[in-house]
Amino acid sequence: MLDRITSMRVFTRAATAGSLSAAARHLDMSPAMASKHVDALESRLGVKLFHRSTRRLSLTEAGSNYLEACQRILPEIEEAEASVASQRIEATGVLRMNVPLTFGTNYIAPLLPEFSRRHPAVKVELGLTDSRVDLIDGGWDMAVRIGRLEDSPMQARRLADCPLLVCASPRYLDERGVPRSVADLAQHNCLGYSLASLAAGKVWPFGRNAEVRIAVNGDLIANNGEALVAAAVGGQGVIYQPQFIVAGALRSGELVALELDQPCVGLGGIHVVYPPDRRPPAKVRVMIDYLVDAFSGAQPWALQSV
Repeated sequence: MLDRITSMRVFTRAATAGSLSAAARHLDMSPAMASKHVDALESRLGVKLFHRSTRRLSLTEAGSNYLEACQRILPEIEEAEASVASQRIEATGVLRMNVPLTFGTNYIAPLLPEFSRRHPAVKVELGLTDSRVDLIDGGWDMAVRIGRLEDSPMQARRLADCPLLVCASPRYLDERGVPRSVADLAQHNCLGYSLASLAAGKVWPFGRNAEVRIAVNGDLIANNGEALVAAAVGGQGVIYQPQFIVAGALRSGELVALELDQPCVGLGGIHVVYPPDRRPPAKVRVMIDYLVDAFSGAQPWALQSV
């Protein structure tokens, strides 16, 4: 099937030039192909668009009406195509980015003012949620993902490592004692993260390859890390959370990082992910490059010692 828009362009050029050969030369196709395009339009519309003679084409009444419509429609199509094409070159439009709540609030949002100064034609829509979203179904241009990436066609670039730490408040440790081994955690009030991949936060992994699995129990489970930090600071129990979430409480002394007989695991990193596209829009490319650069040095949550 011939492309309808190309057929409309052939028809319009032939009508204004009075010749299919002239239209063919202008559009870099053979006269035979130009004729096929016009034939296809006439067949689709069920009317004759031209009176044809050996010397010149002339429009029928239907052809005159159709030419008027094409001259109105084609510039709008060309303008739309140019606008979309320019977005691959110039960073413009609305950028919809989905980010985990705490990481987005504390580490992405503070970066956006400078991004806006650099790219004033990009409007950012920041979605904050700890639940995993589907980029395609949700209409998101990109997302920040924390943890090991699932097998998927999505493209990804790494932003930073994401180590976990076991922490508790000095008050809790004074009252309940300090756990020295991962096995000791079974005797403590361990506050769970319900979105964790292992038994909804009721199993904590340790060891260099996460080979040590410890079943834990506690009187609080939550789907947000900051809520767990607040509970731990208040002396409710022990938490196992990413360093970027607990860094502030560790610096202030409200929490203490515990040294156990097995190393804590990492979550597999912090990545920016985006739909597979050989040439993503410029608004996506500039944001990815900006974030990679922003997190390329010392991480803002890095601690001298824990």
